[in-house]
Amino acid sequence: MAFCLLKSLTRKSSLPAALRLRSPELIGTKSTFCIQTLPYSTKRVKKEETVTADEITAYGVPLSRPISEILKELNKKVPDSLIRTRTESDGFTLKHLPWHIVNRIMNLHAPEWSGEVRSITYSADGKYVTVTYRVTIYGTDAELFRESTGTSSVNESGYGDPVQRAEAMAFRRACARFGLGLHLYHEEL
Repeated sequence: MAFCLLKSLTRKSSLPAALRLRSPELIGTKSTFCIQTLPYSTKRVKKEETVTADEITAYGVPLSRPISEILKELNKKVPDSLIRTRTESDGFTLKHLPWHIVNRIMNLHAPEWSGEVRSITYSADGKYVTVTYRVTIYGTDAELFRESTGTSSVNESGYGDPVQRAEAMAFRRACARFGLGLHLYHEEL
């Protein structure tokens, strides 16, 4: 899993440089690079020791850590460069984190997380669909889950089908219950 994560994070993509790893750590190499210091930093530090399977890290962060450390990282403010702005049909401007950025941040700080759709429910009149999503993070001392819902209009045009839109909304909200991007909800206060 760690290899796939590191491989996916090194691919050239539209992802901001802050979330892209330039040179992955490989098991058994004597000269590796890892990301250190600030979250989302692209500063590379050369390491000269051998990397074993027990020492695999993602961005210099151990894969298994206590829940309190994971939550501390998830509660940090997300850099403005990762935040997107969307204008609703009524003219209201909304700041949000796209689901794929939330996914990358979860992979960064809680690499052993999992998510699942718990239910898909259509309204009685068939105009709306609601998805319930559960995100679970695993630490060395416990596992913790949060659930949330997302609702989308069946007639709404846009990217993806209504279930995809509702699922993305529910996923982002479930992650926000861990503190990820929560500052966007109360920025005006």
